[in-house]
Amino acid sequence: MSSALLPQRRRALVLGTLVVLLHWLALNWLTSGTLGIALPARDGDSAVSMALLPALPSAAPAPEPVPPPKPQMVQPPLPDFAPLPTIAIAHDTVGEPAQPGPPAPATKPPVEPAPAPPQLAAAEAPSPPAPGEAPIVHTIRRYKVDVPPPADLTYDLARTDADGTKWTGQALLSWKPDQGGYQMRIEMGIKIVFARVNLLVLTSEGHLGNTGLAPVKMTEKRRGRSLTATHFDWPGNKVTFSASQNNYALLPGAQDKATVPLQLAAIARGDQSQLSGDIDMFVGEDRWGSVYTFNVVGPEEIDTPLGRLQTVRVARPPKQGSYKTRLDIWLSPAHGWLPVQIRSSEANGAVTTQTVNKIAMTQPGI
Repeated sequence: MSSALLPQRRRALVLGTLVVLLHWLALNWLTSGTLGIALPARDGDSAVSMALLPALPSAAPAPEPVPPPKPQMVQPPLPDFAPLPTIAIAHDTVGEPAQPGPPAPATKPPVEPAPAPPQLAAAEAPSPPAPGEAPIVHTIRRYKVDVPPPADLTYDLARTDADGTKWTGQALLSWKPDQGGYQMRIEMGIKIVFARVNLLVLTSEGHLGNTGLAPVKMTEKRRGRSLTATHFDWPGNKVTFSASQNNYALLPGAQDKATVPLQLAAIARGDQSQLSGDIDMFVGEDRWGSVYTFNVVGPEEIDTPLGRLQTVRVARPPKQGSYKTRLDIWLSPAHGWLPVQIRSSEANGAVTTQTVNKIAMTQPGI
């Protein structure tokens, strides 16, 4: 019986081996069919091919965003500060010119000057007054004077144009008297971003004499315009201008546009009682000269960045036929009678005000 089972086991082993071999061949055929070989399709189906796709390249990193350009700062239009009045007084009669020199002795009484008309260039000669019309006569008073000590003043500048446009800026006044002479500089400008742009620069230099400040040369430089100079020829007794052919006789206490506030301070320091009535002074401007007539308004308390200050206000109102701008100056007795506020009010409604925010005195208390 055992011999009969032996052939059956061999047949089973052969069949098992054959089945394994057939499975291996089928598996090998399926595997090789996926490598670019078309698989057999059923009836009605299209053949499908399969292939291994190459690996996709890694995506390039996205570029960093470019920052937008910085906005450009647009500079606002700069205001053009109107010049001080520039119309000469044709019929003012004033005294003899005074030569600069040391202060006169206290015991010597002042001498009233004899009237003498200012000289005008032929091209600018005024028309004669109408018949029966008396010429305007100014009596130039002589004053005791005591010039202020050296000082540097900084002002807040505020301007309102005729159309209501408002501007702010800064002004500087540097006053340096020294051994019978002086140097002075005024700057007015506005701030653009982090810079200050000067719109007006005035310089003055001259002597100190018994009539106060005696200018020798004043220069004026406005933004966008050529520099002009005014010359005071004391030995030659005349005032001349680089910007015109005009010339005038020098008058006692004659000043330029830069020195007017300091001359008023010198008069107040010489004797406070002199701040009464009218104060007249001949002023050489950039093209011609005229007599400024100041009225003493009186004591006035004003607000400043330094606090409330007690001041004395003097004003030059408009004068028909001469100048249309009103000029107000506030002098501070507590600060050597220096000008702590200056205001120019133009006929068209524009107003420029300078208010002190810093005073640096090298000789305080004088």
